[in-house]
Amino acid sequence: MARFLRPLLCGTTYTRLLHLWVPMLLVSVWLFIDSSKPWVPAVLVVPLGLIPAVRRGEGVQARFMLAPGERDGEDTGFSVAPSAGWRDRWRTVLWLEARLLLGVVASMATVWLPVFSVDLAMAAFGHRPGGDPLARLLDPHWSCALLVPLPLLALYGLVVGFGELTTALARRLLGPSPAERLAALEERTEQLLERNRIARELHDSIGHALTVAVVQAGAARAAGDPEFAARALAAVEETGRAALEDLERVLGVLRETERPVSGRPTLTDADRLLESARASGAKVDAEVSGPVETVAGPVSREGYRILQEALTNVLRHAGSVPVRVRIEVRDGTLSLEVRNPLPDGRSGSGRGSGLRGIRERAALLGGSARTGPHEGDWQVHAELPLR
Repeated sequence: MARFLRPLLCGTTYTRLLHLWVPMLLVSVWLFIDSSKPWVPAVLVVPLGLIPAVRRGEGVQARFMLAPGERDGEDTGFSVAPSAGWRDRWRTVLWLEARLLLGVVASMATVWLPVFSVDLAMAAFGHRPGGDPLARLLDPHWSCALLVPLPLLALYGLVVGFGELTTALARRLLGPSPAERLAALEERTEQLLERNRIARELHDSIGHALTVAVVQAGAARAAGDPEFAARALAAVEETGRAALEDLERVLGVLRETERPVSGRPTLTDADRLLESARASGAKVDAEVSGPVETVAGPVSREGYRILQEALTNVLRHAGSVPVRVRIEVRDGTLSLEVRNPLPDGRSGSGRGSGLRGIRERAALLGGSARTGPHEGDWQVHAELPLR
């Protein structure tokens, strides 16, 4: 019983009923003008529905009156954008006609069904009904009392059922068009790509800083040389400061609606990575050829991260070993190569989130990356198109 009466305690039931009553204002005004032609409002809503802004107004009404209990920002299934084409306009016209028809039936039912119930009660007490035309057909008799609940039950079912029907029709006719669905899907994809990019940024930047700090701290403790320890602490301080700058920039991207990328490091800042690796004990032999400073921003930024992750892997897994770094810009391609001897003759592994991130960065730019053993060394080689 409680479940049966639950819709009567739900505010959505009454906001949906009010939504059906609103068109009756237009009908009532017209009936005062010319009651002999009640079909005129149905004709007037046709040009009204062809106005693009009307679709937005109907969508806003549907969102706040047909689904008021749904959370803000949740996909309610109602579009609040103006009509983008003739298909949307004719869907809006069809919705207005359906809303008008359902509103007429709901308004008449909410007036005459309670009146019919009252007339039945009067007939049960021996009074002949005079208000409801249908009740006039009944002879006054006590048995009419048994029929009193029926109009009220019919009213309950009509109000709840019409509310559900109106909501379903609104979602079908006022729902997002294919173009709007595609735009929403693209926006969601952009959000996921941005989230993945930020995760890679944090992994590369913070991972590199922590790796350098661990290597430097271990080397300083093992060396037992105060001068070497001072240099190691200075390198840890510099790397930590750079990591904090990267962290602040990434958090700024999360806070702001526009995604500034001009502050991200590029290959012109590669010297900072090379010096950090040298300060950690790696013997870095770097060779840069070609106009690196002319490389487009997206390619240069991703190239910097690939180089950073490659050097981080060297420090983390190989330690203080000779490292050969080659950066070359030629024939419309940016070529990056980082090679180091495999420690203890191990074959290495091509797995791991860092190496996977290198390959993902290269693939996003339409390039390729190879990671793994090569001629007795561990090699990271990436080819990125400049356009």
